[in-house]
Amino acid sequence: MSDPVGREREDGQRRRPQVSVIGVGDCAQDSEVALLAEEVGRRLAEAGVTVVCGGLGGVMEAACRGAAGAGGEAIGIVPGVSVEEANPHCTRVVASAIGYARNLAVVASGEAAIAVGGEWGTLSEIGHARTFGRTVVALRSWGLTGREHVEGAPGVIPVETAEQAVSEALEAIGL
Repeated sequence: MSDPVGREREDGQRRRPQVSVIGVGDCAQDSEVALLAEEVGRRLAEAGVTVVCGGLGGVMEAACRGAAGAGGEAIGIVPGVSVEEANPHCTRVVASAIGYARNLAVVASGEAAIAVGGEWGTLSEIGHARTFGRTVVALRSWGLTGREHVEGAPGVIPVETAEQAVSEALEAIGL
């Protein structure tokens, strides 16, 4: 793992940049979408970036496995009251006790978001991330259109590979 660029705080300390990884919560760990998420997690960790996700299964578990396997950090923000809900690859866990509302915390905690595949929950996270001004990289995820000021889905970057997804996310956060 490379040395993280980090973000300097007022007290002179540094913290790792954070990128949210969002996507379908129910997929086989050997599925194409899970393998893409695992590669995303690994590449983010190798770049010195902390992965933030919903902490459960599917894309979340795969991204955490990739990050932790590369010696990186993977924060899981779980919906319930127990850190035991988290997948075994989370290196840090927050028990939010707020159910699906934790999706707000997931995307607010990342400086950008990478959506890998996804269903309705992922779509809501994309919407929240854009409301917060976060760039969203869509790796084989939702294709979006809109009208007026959201025509062309500004801030949502479609990509086809994990390498492209991480590259776009890193560029979006200035790394």
